[in-house]
Amino acid sequence: MTHDVVNQVPPRAGLNEYLINPALVEAVTRYDAGWAAASLTTVGELVGRADFQRDAELANTSPPVFSSHDRWGHRVDAVDFHPGYHRVVGAAIEHGAHTGCWASPGPGAHVARAATFMLFAQIEPGHACPVSMTHAVVPSLRFTPSLADEWLPRVYSRNYDPELRAGKASAIFGMAMTEKQGGSDVRANSTRAIDGGDGTWRLTGHKWFCSAPQSDAFLVLAQAPRGLSCFLVPRVLPGGDRNVFRIQRLKDKLGNRSNASSEIELDGTVGWLLGEEGRGVRTIIEMVAQTRLDCVLGSAAGMRQSVAEAAWHVRHRSAFGAVLIDQPAMTAVIADLQLEAEAATWTAMRLAAAYDNDDAESVAFRRLATAVGKYWVCKRGPNHAYEALECLGGNGYTEAFPLARRYREQPVMAVWEGSGNVIALDVLRAMAREPESVQAFDAELSSVVGAHPAYDAHVAATRKLVAHVAADLSGAAGSARRVVESLALALQAAVLIREAPDEIADAFVAARLGPDRSLEYGALDPSLPLARIAARA
Repeated sequence: MTHDVVNQVPPRAGLNEYLINPALVEAVTRYDAGWAAASLTTVGELVGRADFQRDAELANTSPPVFSSHDRWGHRVDAVDFHPGYHRVVGAAIEHGAHTGCWASPGPGAHVARAATFMLFAQIEPGHACPVSMTHAVVPSLRFTPSLADEWLPRVYSRNYDPELRAGKASAIFGMAMTEKQGGSDVRANSTRAIDGGDGTWRLTGHKWFCSAPQSDAFLVLAQAPRGLSCFLVPRVLPGGDRNVFRIQRLKDKLGNRSNASSEIELDGTVGWLLGEEGRGVRTIIEMVAQTRLDCVLGSAAGMRQSVAEAAWHVRHRSAFGAVLIDQPAMTAVIADLQLEAEAATWTAMRLAAAYDNDDAESVAFRRLATAVGKYWVCKRGPNHAYEALECLGGNGYTEAFPLARRYREQPVMAVWEGSGNVIALDVLRAMAREPESVQAFDAELSSVVGAHPAYDAHVAATRKLVAHVAADLSGAAGSARRVVESLALALQAAVLIREAPDEIADAFVAARLGPDRSLEYGALDPSLPLARIAARA
């Protein structure tokens, strides 16, 4: 009798991750995707199962392995994954987490796809990279109808086939933009493209980051005679031969372990011009915009996992004579973490809804709001994961529990598709070049002015800051982060005031915009309905 196990938390499995996430359920209904409730309920049950969670764990504890050659000495550039990873990707694609909104457009389609994507990413985030890029490639493919006709049916397929071979009915896409010498400055790329004279081009150079190199095809930036251009590069050529696509190594990353990220070399690699020669950034930026949205979705999904795991622990663990959740200090922490997760979820769903409409105002709004949301929500992810991890005490710091993995995962969303300064400067660029985006954003804020004095004061201060920056955009770079943070908090508060339950909106305004706001989670005004807010976790 030396090792009785008592006061330990039961496994958090067998729960429907959709039905027990009130913010997501409410947002799906509000933004015209209520018709997808049955499908989302099915997905929620699937990702909540113990076997799915075990596959997610195995995908990370048995990460991808690169093989340059087969046992006979042939160059193969293969990346092998644990079968659990393929089961996770296959399930996500089967349920339309990749291109469901493009294949079946209609009211709420982007919202339904976003919610599906978030449910899968909540449990296993690494697989979301190729799923996201496959979703995001669709607008870029449409720049060249002949390539769209060839590839879109394969991209829309809900069958997942990880084998690289010709004649497949499905396809997964990746992208390769950055190089050693330039990083985010893609115009400094040195990869060259030469016209092959037969409708194809030959690409030669290197890429410092190529995510998901096991994909069927990639969008690649290279310098053509008329300037930086975008090319579609398949791993397997139409006749069945392998394209020249030399994986140099897989990146040894802080997190995102289940996903393969690589360095590659191209040497006379065959590609097809996508869009206009010399306008590669214009072509691929459509893909970048969509993946930036998915970074917001992924960060919000991570926050949901973090607070849900923390809430589960404190509802099943006792200390000092009481269940943890009933102790006021812990109630305040869980409530604050839930406020952050709800703000991220509602913001993510609002952004997704903006992609369901192509009217001028929606296009203008999402141009600025996606960048603002990407900057702020992704930046809030890591510390949110840490605070949730701490709720589990020593258990949270071990790899046996999922929050250690989530803590290492969250920073990648802020780094990929434009790190903080890149995104903040992009906001300034949108303000300067597309003033209609500022007007559409401000209209969003104006829709709830008058509901909260603290919100009104913040909006007034934000407008003053925006006007100050607009008066001297050439010298505004040093204020970029300050502007984006102010815009982001205003956006989150506006969405919550308009859409979320009053107790969530009121608490968020008090906690994030009020005069006694704190820098740490859990320092909330005890007069707020903290127990009711925590219950939503």
